Amino acid sequence: MLDTLEAIYQESLAALRDAASSAELEAWRQATLGRKGSVQLQTRRLGELPTEERPAFGRRVNEIKQALQQAYEEQAARLRAQDLEAQMASEAIDVTLPGRKPWRGRLHPATQTLRQIYRIWGDMGFQIYRSRDVETDEYNFELLNIPQHHPARDMWDTFHTTEPGVLLRTHTSPGQIRAMHEYYPEPIRLIVPGMCYRYEQQTARSEFQFNQVEGLAVGKNITLADLKGTLAEFARRMYGADRAIRFRANYFPFTEPSAEMDVYFGLETEYDRRLTKGTGWLEILGCGMVHPTVLRNGGYDPEIYSGFAFGMGPERIAMAKYGIEDIRYFWSNDLRFLEQF
Repeated sequence: MLDTLEAIYQESLAALRDAASSAELEAWRQATLGRKGSVQLQTRRLGELPTEERPAFGRRVNEIKQALQQAYEEQAARLRAQDLEAQMASEAIDVTLPGRKPWRGRLHPATQTLRQIYRIWGDMGFQIYRSRDVETDEYNFELLNIPQHHPARDMWDTFHTTEPGVLLRTHTSPGQIRAMHEYYPEPIRLIVPGMCYRYEQQTARSEFQFNQVEGLAVGKNITLADLKGTLAEFARRMYGADRAIRFRANYFPFTEPSAEMDVYFGLETEYDRRLTKGTGWLEILGCGMVHPTVLRNGGYDPEIYSGFAFGMGPERIAMAKYGIEDIRYFWSNDLRFLEQF
């Protein structure tokens, strides 16, 4: 039986040297060292031998197993080295070929629109003022002439936090009060950009979070004519010098009088008709003269100072500028949409 075992050993070594691929090597391992392999089966023949011959036969079987296992690992290492060399040869880099242009990221369309708005207002002497996203009820409502239980609060569907009196700002208007507290008694001319949050149903025209750019000018002898002229200049720079605009009376608790400004887009295309709801006009911002109560809450005497304020939605402006039909595209992170910008 030892002769048979030695013959199996020599045949297994020869077969191992002939294994030229990983698949052939694995097949050899199963046929030789596996549970039902030729060497493993020899251990079951111990019972056929005389008692005095069994120890020598068992030792030899274990020696052959170890020798074949070592030879298997060496052959596996050689095959892996061959595969790696072949792969490197087939995937070699030809340094003489022209390089590939790397893919570069792009600014989000909302960011592009915000930067354009910043440039326009910066050219007109307005500076950027940053305000916090998490606000108090006092700054978000009360100091803006919206006291507790006032029906005007229904205009803003608010996200309240677990901390009493703390909420996510519903508009950037709290920045008006914070800026007045900071700059009093100096004149003010600034914009307050930032994200706002409202508990609203998502539709093609409304989102529960959106950017807003608040504007504020406070000084002596500021009139409604200054407000109209300033906003008309903004519209001309944003949409073109020949774009018609109009002001419509409206109500905001923190301005008096209050208005909305519309830009005329016409009814030439189906998109224009959908965007303007068949009127040709699109509202792009709300505005008005700062309410005397708000000026007083900010530290300014309304008998001496006056001012105007406005608030615009960059997403709404971008939709009109680029022909975007659904505001939800801005935050869906769909590359098919974002790569167009």
